[in-house]
Parts: sequence; C-alpha cells; structure tokens
Amino acid sequence: MKRHHNKTARITRLAGAAALAAGALGVQAQSVDSLLDKLVDKGVLTTKEAQDMREQSDKDFTTAYAAKTGMPEWVTAFKINGDFRGRIEGFAAADPAYQDYTRLRYRARIGFTAVMQNNLEAGLRLGSGDLDGYPANGADPISNNQSLQNNGSKKGIFIDQAYLKWSGLNTPEANGALTFGKMQNPMVFSSMAFDHDYTPEGGVAQANFNLSDKHTLSAASGYFVLDEVGSSSANDAFMVNSQLSLNSVWSPKLSTLVTGGFFWLGNPDSLANGSVPNISVGNSRHGTTGLLDYEFNPFIIGASGTYSLASFPLYPGAFPITVGGEYLLNPGAPNNDTINGVYTSTGNYAYNTGITFGKAGKKGTWEVAYQWRFMGANSWYEELPESDFGAYLAVAQPNYLAVVQPNSGQGAGYRSGTNAKGHILKASYSPWDMLTFTVAWYYTQVANEQLISGSRTWDSHMNRIQVDAVLKF
Repeated sequence: MKRHHNKTARITRLAGAAALAAGALGVQAQSVDSLLDKLVDKGVLTTKEAQDMREQSDKDFTTAYAAKTGMPEWVTAFKINGDFRGRIEGFAAADPAYQDYTRLRYRARIGFTAVMQNNLEAGLRLGSGDLDGYPANGADPISNNQSLQNNGSKKGIFIDQAYLKWSGLNTPEANGALTFGKMQNPMVFSSMAFDHDYTPEGGVAQANFNLSDKHTLSAASGYFVLDEVGSSSANDAFMVNSQLSLNSVWSPKLSTLVTGGFFWLGNPDSLANGSVPNISVGNSRHGTTGLLDYEFNPFIIGASGTYSLASFPLYPGAFPITVGGEYLLNPGAPNNDTINGVYTSTGNYAYNTGITFGKAGKKGTWEVAYQWRFMGANSWYEELPESDFGAYLAVAQPNYLAVVQPNSGQGAGYRSGTNAKGHILKASYSPWDMLTFTVAWYYTQVANEQLISGSRTWDSHMNRIQVDAVLKF
C-alpha cells in the first residue's frame, strides 16, 4: 500500500511539474491531461486516480503561481494581451481645391485581465490616443490612432478599458454576465453604428441561451454615459442600447446570424458642439448654438450568411464566403425637411451590404471584402460611427469647431461621420497567427451636398487608402 502511495505521489508531483512548465511556457493545460490520459491507457492509473491528480495538480499550480507572483489566492488566472498596428495612410480628393497628403500612424494597446473566484473578473487596458486638437474633452473616443508628428514629442497613454464583470449565470442551457465600467462594446453591430475602437462607459447585462445544438440566442442591454452635466444630473447625456442576436449553424458548411436592436440618446441637447470631443460631422444642428436639430432613437436590423467551401486555391482548410447587410432607421428625424426651400435634413436612414471571401487571422489565411455603405445625415449620432468613413467638404458644416489637423481650415476638408456614402474594399493576409497585413481603400462622397451648401455643388469624392501591419500577442 505504501509503495502504491509513493507511486501516486511521484506521479502527482510529475503532473504538478508539468502544469507549472505548461504555465511558464504558455502551453495550454492539455499537456497535463494528455500525460494522465496515457497513464490511464497503460493501466498505471485508474480513471478516478487520474481525476484526483488533475485536481491536485491544478491546486498545486495555483498555490505555486500565487506564491511566485504575489497574487492573492482568490486570483485564479492573470492574462496579458495586446496589439500594435503600424499604418501608412493617404488622402486624395477629386476636387482640385483639396491638398492631397500622406501620414504615418500607430495604435498600441496592452490589456490585463484578472480572473477570480466566485465568477468575478477585473480588466484594465491601456491604449494610445491622439490629444492633438481635443485637449478640452480628452482623446478621440472612437480611435486609438496616434499620428507621428511634433518633432518626436512624447505621446499619451490612456485608459481604454477599466471594468468589473460578474458571470453569475453558468448552466449548460445559458450563461450571462453583468459588467460595469469602461468596457469593450457589447453591441456586435458593424462599424456603421459604432467604430470598433469605441469603448463605452456604463453598465451592461448580457446572456446567451442555447436553444438547441444548432441555435444560440444572445441578448444585451446597456446604459452608457455620454456626458455628465455638473449643474444637474437630470441633464446628463446618456445612451440606452438593446440587442438580440440569433446564431444558427445549419450544417458544417452553412451558418447564419440575424440581429436586431435599438439605440436611444437621452438629453441630446447636452451634446452641443464643444460639450464632448467634436471629431466627426454630418448631423443637422441649430444656428450658432451647435445643438442637435433632431432626436436619435434608431432601430437597426442585420443578417449575414456564411457558406464554407471544402477547399480553395492558396487557402488552407475550409474557405468561408460571407454575405450580409444592415439597415438602420431613425424615427426621431425626418427623411427630408426644408425651411424656406433650403434643406435642413436629409437621410434618416443608413444601410450597408457586402461580401467577404476567406478569413484572415490564422497562419496562411487571407480575406478579400467589399462593402457599399450609405449614411444619411441624421440616421445616427455623428460621433459614434467609423472614423475612417467620410467625404470631402468644400465648405465648413454649420457650427463645426475646427480641430488642429491637416487641411482643417475652418471645418472644410475631409470629414468623417454621417451624410456620406461610398465603397469600402479591403484585402488581408496573415503570414503567421500573430501578424496580419491589410490594405483598405475607401472611395466615398457626400450623401447630399444641398444639406451643407444649398445650391452650391462641388466634387466631394474622396480616396482614402490605408496599409496596415497588425502584430498581436
């Protein structure tokens, strides 16, 4: 009996050492499981002994890890991840009044996540950001890009995420979580609704329900703060979001995603120009006050389908082809409105449609994607959609507060936001899992020029080309 106990103790220590080595080298826990499975297959251990050793090795690893790093025992995992993106970007307009230019930019992010007992998680992510031109209200909320400029000046590092998450629902049929703080956007709509770099602040409840082995229903509902008005909390600007998504896997080759939701901006009068970082344009605003002319309470629907070919030339593994689109309508604004024959609003809707061949991100994979997008001027709040999508404005929009950037003038020049339409073409290739190269071309124009300048017309077509290298860890 003593001999068997010594054998078990030695194997336990071996499993614990393997677990420590796996953690030190970043190898997944399957290494220990594989070792124990082989010992069971050879008859050295029973299934129960192997399970006991798994539990003991996990406990030994947690204890050793806590002692080595100084982490308290209730921290069960600590993760570090991040990415760096280098970009060369060029702007060229059809209108000869525009001065074409090129700039170099980078985006750097590093995140820390502590997973704790009782289904708790805390996260912090730091990221680059551009303060140039926006010092009164903080860095750009929809971009972590930083331009290379100002004689090598020191660049800012900002809090990009800071949150607490409790995953209180965990059953085979459903899981759910509550999150508070500054977080990754829980809404999974495209960048037509939210720029992918936007990290909202507030609280959200999320849940996933396994309706069957083929269908998963996801729900999210959040309250996000847009601005705090010190004189009265009743005037604070906020946003309420809700979303439902149905993900279906019909076969190994075919899957679909159907999603719908609505957004509501509360107290939009607190979002006058200058109240928050004033980056984008497009919305109709009052004369000299900069107040928004209309309410924003749009609903949005979207659908996509993916079919995977068994193989495709120069692509490893199954080759996915995805087709989809979205439609957004804002009942809070009219589609067309005029005062004394002059347009004050046009376009209370937005939509996109596109197709993607392949999917980059893993070694040797690539993708090519095309999308057509239309953004009505008052379809959605101008400060939230993708910052890379805009058009050339020959004249300043009313009440626009010019920022310090090339070609800014008095608000004329290239501007992102709403009241724009055009084509987006992207191609990506991943030589390794951690590295992806992307070339993107935005060919856009103003959706309705009369909204800006009455009867005056000009060529608003814009070419924006980006060449990216993204390294993730």
